[in-house]
Amino acid sequence: MVIFRWWKISLRSEYRSTKPGEAKETHEDFLENAHLQSQTAIVFGVRILDYIINLCKGKFDFLERLPDDLLLNIISYLDLEDIARLSQTSHRFAKLCMSDKLWEQIVQSTCDTITPDMRALAADVGWRKMFFTNKLQLQRQLRRRIQKHGSLRDKQP
Repeated sequence: MVIFRWWKISLRSEYRSTKPGEAKETHEDFLENAHLQSQTAIVFGVRILDYIINLCKGKFDFLERLPDDLLLNIISYLDLEDIARLSQTSHRFAKLCMSDKLWEQIVQSTCDTITPDMRALAADVGWRKMFFTNKLQLQRQLRRRIQKHGSLRDKQP
């Protein structure tokens, strides 16, 4: 069922007692109702209208409905090229593909061990940057950080 509600907002006294309107259509009827579709496009835009039409036709995007944590877990198994392509498909996937949580998972799956100093450096520069930094640069950054702040191993009881 597609339900379209509207109300008239006006300062004119003759419209003050106007009640909201409502149109209820089955999915099939909505697909045939050009007037309601045009009103939907005017109010919400063509993109939302296309989304509603696809829903009425039974075309669901199940990936968009999954929670972020599950999507991050799935994305972490993709190749880097696929992650780059996925990030271009929507704002949500761009945000997920750039997220620190994703790159932390990727670094954890590719590195043998992650030291507390590495975690501290990742907190400073981000997991994505750590992943793409080559080992020599990473060792140099870790040494600088340890000289500046001291090792986290030395501070643990």
